[in-house]
Amino acid sequence: MAEKACVKRLQKEFRALCKEPVPHIVARPSPNDILEWHYVLEGSEGTPFAGGYYYGKIKFPTEYPFKPPGITSSRELESHVVSIKLDSSPTTGSVTTSAAEKLRLAKASLAFNCKNATFRKMFPEYVEKYNQQLAEQAQTEVSSLPSQEESSSTPNSEKVVNNNNVQENVAGEEALRVGINNRRQSMPTWMVLFLFSMFGLVMALPLLQP
Repeated sequence: MAEKACVKRLQKEFRALCKEPVPHIVARPSPNDILEWHYVLEGSEGTPFAGGYYYGKIKFPTEYPFKPPGITSSRELESHVVSIKLDSSPTTGSVTTSAAEKLRLAKASLAFNCKNATFRKMFPEYVEKYNQQLAEQAQTEVSSLPSQEESSSTPNSEKVVNNNNVQENVAGEEALRVGINNRRQSMPTWMVLFLFSMFGLVMALPLLQP
C-alpha cells in the first residue's frame, strides 16, 4: 500500500499537470492505482516522429519521491522507436533507423495503440481521433468514385443512344408498313369493284364502236 506522503505527492503533481499540461505529453494515473500512470508521447512536427503516438506506463514506488519511478513502454514504442531522440549520434544500446522508417512507423502507431484495451480505456480521445481518421479516409475513397463511374459510363451511354436510333428506325419502318396496310384496308370493296368495272368498260369501248 502506498504511503500517504507518496499519494499526496502524486495527487499534487497530477493536479499541476492538469492545470498546466506539458506540450506533446499526456499522462494520467490508473483509476484503480495511483502508483501506476499511463502516458502518450506525441511526435513533434518537423521531426521524423511527427504524427506518432507512443504509449507507455510509469510505475511509482511507495517511497516516491525518494525513489525514482520505473518507466515501461509498450511493445509498439520499443519496436517502432528504438531510439527516440533527435540527435543521430550513436549511444550505448541504441539502434539507428532511417528517417523514412521512423515516419512510416509513426504513421502506424495510433492504429497499433488502439488495439490495446488499456490504451482505449485510458485515452478515449485518441481512439476518437483514430476513428475520425478512418472516416476521413473512407470519405476520400468514396469521393474518388464518381470520376471513375463517369469515365466507365461513356461507352454505355453511346450504346444506349445507338440502341435508341435502331429502335427508332425499326419503329419508323413498322409505322410505314402499317400505314400502307391501313390504306389498303381502308379502301371499300365497292370502290374496288367500281374501278374494275370502269377499267373493263374502257377496254370494251373499241369493240362497241360500229
